[in-house]
Amino acid sequence: MTRIGILSDTHGTLDQRVFSFFKECDELWHAGDIGSDEVIDELKNFRPLRIVYGNIDSHKIRNRVDKELVFQVEGVRVYMTHIGGYPGKYDKQAFVALMKHSPQLFVCGHSHILKVMFDKQLGWLHINPGAAGNFGFHQKRTLIRFTIDGENMKDLEVIELD
Repeated sequence: MTRIGILSDTHGTLDQRVFSFFKECDELWHAGDIGSDEVIDELKNFRPLRIVYGNIDSHKIRNRVDKELVFQVEGVRVYMTHIGGYPGKYDKQAFVALMKHSPQLFVCGHSHILKVMFDKQLGWLHINPGAAGNFGFHQKRTLIRFTIDGENMKDLEVIELD
């Protein structure tokens, strides 16, 4: 059983409550628009981190992290990128990658809109954790915490920072 914490769109601001909300997590995933090296370093020093860069991230950050990740946690194959869309309205580049990698879980950020949807047509779960930072049009700052147990994804919780 692996506990996962997901965040996105920090834009250089990391609310210190993230660490208490994610204290029981085994690893963290950041879906882009990191905004600063300090955010990367703080998260890496706290828990193992899987992270992708977003459209606002500098060349310095892009040299430290990948644009997309494909990885396995227990029995779940994951595809993560920053700009991805959502079921029925996928970004074209993300859709090509999704079809190539055929994940059970697709994680992205960018929209600042929290979304958890199962794509019935293509058979995977889509998660966008919303935005955890202060910059953007979102009215609530959100995080996601959930469990992967073998091939099962369960116990998903939405955390509001406001």
